[in-house]
Amino acid sequence: KMKMLPTLPCHRFLALAVSWLLLFSSQGGPHVTAQQEQVTTTTLVEFQVQLAPGQSDTFQVEVHPEWAPLGAARFLELVDEVPTFWKGLRFFRVINGFMAQFGIPAQPEMAALWREKTLLDDPVTQSNQRGYLSFATSGKDSRTTQMFINLVDNSNLNDMG
Repeated sequence: KMKMLPTLPCHRFLALAVSWLLLFSSQGGPHVTAQQEQVTTTTLVEFQVQLAPGQSDTFQVEVHPEWAPLGAARFLELVDEVPTFWKGLRFFRVINGFMAQFGIPAQPEMAALWREKTLLDDPVTQSNQRGYLSFATSGKDSRTTQMFINLVDNSNLNDMG
């Protein structure tokens, strides 16, 4: 049974529990594991996050494939088919008043493998609002596994893809 947390709609395809943002925004390196549960047309993925030694919590991501089919498929591929992707994964960049970024595997071999698996861009159908999760990009069709959570409204990023 999954702990249900309040969620927000999100940028491209994912929604993130607001309560997680409050826990995460002041922390510098949680570990992530994932569990999945199917819900109507969306998928809920629950993450257990280690905030500090002996201190952990959970948050849920709500995946909306209709918002970004390619991004949703990549995210669910990582959850369903590559459970070791999440082992030792950390939030490596947290900028207060902007975003929190994660998605580089801790294992160098896995990071090298996924760095080459770029995604075509999905059309932008949602905005980079607070609590929304999006794939990071370095240019057209360059998304891989790095994602970020908007800690504030970052709609100025919408035109970047």
